[in-house]
Amino acid sequence: MTEPTDIRRDVTDEQWANARLIWDYHLMGHELRPADAAIGLGSHDLGVATRTAELHRAGFFPVLVFTGGNSPTTAARFPRGEAVHYREHAIALGVPEAAVLLEPHAANTGQNIVHSRRVLAEAGVTPASVLLVSKPYMERRAYATVRKLWPGVDVRCASEALELDDYVTSIGDERLVLDMLVGDLQRVIEYPKLGFAIEQDVPDDVLAAYGGLVSAGFTSRLIAP
Repeated sequence: MTEPTDIRRDVTDEQWANARLIWDYHLMGHELRPADAAIGLGSHDLGVATRTAELHRAGFFPVLVFTGGNSPTTAARFPRGEAVHYREHAIALGVPEAAVLLEPHAANTGQNIVHSRRVLAEAGVTPASVLLVSKPYMERRAYATVRKLWPGVDVRCASEALELDDYVTSIGDERLVLDMLVGDLQRVIEYPKLGFAIEQDVPDDVLAAYGGLVSAGFTSRLIAP
């Protein structure tokens, strides 16, 4: 018997509907406009580097920083560190080496922002506006982090223009993606209490979707209370 090809073979229709609500909430929907610099947030997803390169080639910013060391979910794929692999990928896609700054040590989103700001300053760049490029479902949390840690900068978010179905196909693991959607939403809710991010309104239907997926066991990316 052949393996089923449905990307949702381990996810019910109700769980998928909940995931779509959360996915849509995570997207900021910002209109792109030119910025003084970009920050590409490291992760397991090389699509972030691809999207950053596309936006640079389109003229949205003159300089960018790739930021990120390693984590348990990325060490095998990016053994030299997320930012290093991102930089190499962007250069291979045609971004000039001189336009790509490197921040290879950050271990969380707050460090991504603080360290990237320092790297830009050391390069003589003090941006009034920043384009933040991340995984699609990380847009809202990344935005909230910048607004907390760098409140004076004008920040807009960008990511690959993918629907949830397409993103799951690109990653190849639907349960992992749903776990990450849930984990990022928990951080959107909890991090303001810890001083890591600004508070944002979470609609009731999104909270209900979150509760449904947590109850269904999509919990591997949750932080301890």
